[in-house]
Amino acid sequence: MGYRILETDDIPGYLRERGHWGDGTDIRVREVSDGNMNRVFLASSGDGTRSLAVKQALPWVRVAGPSWPMSPERADAEARAYDQVAKVAPDKIPAIHGYDPENYALVMEDMSDLEVLRTRLNDGAPYGPHTSARIGEFVAQLSFATSDFGMPSADRKALIAASVSPELCKITEDVVLSEPYIEHEHNHWHEQLDDLAAEFRADTRLRTEVADLRHTFMTSAQALLHGDLHTGSAMVGEREGAHVVRVFDPEFCFVGPIGYDLGLYWANALVSEERARALGTLSDHGDQLRLSWEAFEAEFRRLWPTRVDAFFDDAYLDRFLRRVWTESLGYAGTEIVRRIIGFAHLTDLTTLPDPAPASRRALLLGRELIVRREELSDVDAVRAVVQSLESLT
Repeated sequence: MGYRILETDDIPGYLRERGHWGDGTDIRVREVSDGNMNRVFLASSGDGTRSLAVKQALPWVRVAGPSWPMSPERADAEARAYDQVAKVAPDKIPAIHGYDPENYALVMEDMSDLEVLRTRLNDGAPYGPHTSARIGEFVAQLSFATSDFGMPSADRKALIAASVSPELCKITEDVVLSEPYIEHEHNHWHEQLDDLAAEFRADTRLRTEVADLRHTFMTSAQALLHGDLHTGSAMVGEREGAHVVRVFDPEFCFVGPIGYDLGLYWANALVSEERARALGTLSDHGDQLRLSWEAFEAEFRRLWPTRVDAFFDDAYLDRFLRRVWTESLGYAGTEIVRRIIGFAHLTDLTTLPDPAPASRRALLLGRELIVRREELSDVDAVRAVVQSLESLT
């Protein structure tokens, strides 16, 4: 039949055609699309005992419509990413029941009993003791297994070839690592940030450091990345008395610098902290960078003895992890900046009664993380920068 855009009324028949719903029970469907890129449907039985999610990539960016074309083949990349993660961290992703490459559609576990982490934080709830640690472990498990440390060289070359994503990487290169520092039609910001937006465009040192991070992003094929790892791509909750974290939406996955994934998560955690500070609802926000980094480092070190190339000995590990830390800080800074004066802003800030003070603090923090990433040697040094900006309005 060829590629067809699925509508709500199509889902019951589609699930039966694909063998995902074999009996004759009624299927109730509702669309729950929320992200920028795709459509998502939830299908459930009339008695509520059975449910599935269907996610389809459109041939354009969903929030923009046909005016912004985008190849639906990004769903192929997402399916490949889930396959890789399922081998090393199956407890941290939704269960995938099938992928339809003709229609670029994934059928997966219904996670509506869980809550998007960003929504939870914006509502004033805490992260909980395990969320950021599980995220750190996720990055370590995926990146180690798909790096030259954890994968034979020939398999790595095949993974790199299969995971090339020029269209989506170009979006990151432009929207995150270029446009916020130049005059561009995509950029917009709160009017009270006019001075900082102009300063950032004129800051030669800042632009040079961002150029360095951009070049690393373009050339450093260290491991398979989620590529868009933020508080909106993790769901959390409780199941049978256990804390659950599920990472989803890896459609921007590609083989790149490990620090990019960590940096995206840290940026979103730090912006969420600024929101909580503005609202007077700070709880465990200040612990998240430490928890995620310590979990990442511990898991990477745990896996290290299993490396396939003994030339990378124990003496090299400390140097490698130091580089990941430094690059993670830099990418965290670029993500903060682009989320405030670039194209896609964060509801963490935009829904505040007065977004300007928190946005200003976050912007200044982003610049510090970029230009001082080499000297910010540990979590305490980063916390000192955050604290130095607390009083700014």
